[in-house]
Amino acid sequence: MAIFFFMIGLEIKREILVGELSSIKGAMLPILAAIGGMVLPAIIYTAINYGGEGASGWGIPIATDIAFAISALVLLGKRVSPSLVTFLVALAIVDDLGAVLVIALFYTDTINMFPLGLSVCFIFNNAALQSFWNSRNFTLPYYGCFHVVFMLESGVHATIAGVIAAMAIPSRPKFTPIDFTSHTKNLLDEYDNYPIATDHTMHESQKAILLNIKDKIDAVSSPSAKLEHDLHLPVALIVIPLFALANAGISIDFSSIGETIVSPVSLGVIAGLIFGKVLGITGAAYIAIKLGIAQLPHNSTMSQVFGVAFLGGIGFTMSIFVADLAF
Repeated sequence: MAIFFFMIGLEIKREILVGELSSIKGAMLPILAAIGGMVLPAIIYTAINYGGEGASGWGIPIATDIAFAISALVLLGKRVSPSLVTFLVALAIVDDLGAVLVIALFYTDTINMFPLGLSVCFIFNNAALQSFWNSRNFTLPYYGCFHVVFMLESGVHATIAGVIAAMAIPSRPKFTPIDFTSHTKNLLDEYDNYPIATDHTMHESQKAILLNIKDKIDAVSSPSAKLEHDLHLPVALIVIPLFALANAGISIDFSSIGETIVSPVSLGVIAGLIFGKVLGITGAAYIAIKLGIAQLPHNSTMSQVFGVAFLGGIGFTMSIFVADLAF
């Protein structure tokens, strides 16, 4: 799961630097909506389970599963404004960040300071070396695994280790877009200067030019963007399915299913994810817009935000993860 949270960390960093969370005005709506969508489900769950055996599971309904939520919204195609999809992505990312903080603060038992200190040393060292090598157009092998191992040994969970490791990955490309454009134009002009062979084969120098262009295409993308792109498929196809199969633990007993559904834990999770998420996200968004501290996504309405709030109630990966820690 450290790999999964490493990718989440890269997404959070991208949104903060260049995405929906990069400007205060644009960030306020998803941030406040996400906070409302975390606080109200936790309150509803706690109210139902107060003083009971399941009270520690209040963190289960606070998380939105970003993959399922976005997939459900994308199914609507062009009927949904792209800005609304962006709003949901930003909301889910803030939601994930909130869930990570909840795990760190409330679901971590004991802290061993020596491994934690080693982990901090590794992450600072990693960040410094990444910056040094990135500025010299070299690729440094990522050894964030050492940071993760020591973080786990300290008692802090893989969620924090993965997210912090992601923050150390450079977001600045080795080659700026302006330099890329001018250099590529020069290389293409040089490529066109060679005469076309009768058998339409390339001159060896042309092959070298194409390789040079390819290197510059790779260099114009930042290491964090490349890692995020490369990790999406293995995380979606390997990490999440393995985690779900190992931790879902679904056992259906029809003889007691009625009793299970009306248990305080089930009612707390259901009410938190369905009613808490919808009312929390919509209510916080409505108040923020009315107070003038946030604005609706472009070409969208409050009723559409209300619809998106239902998708915020899809809790899977993070919810199962918190349930495993809580119980």
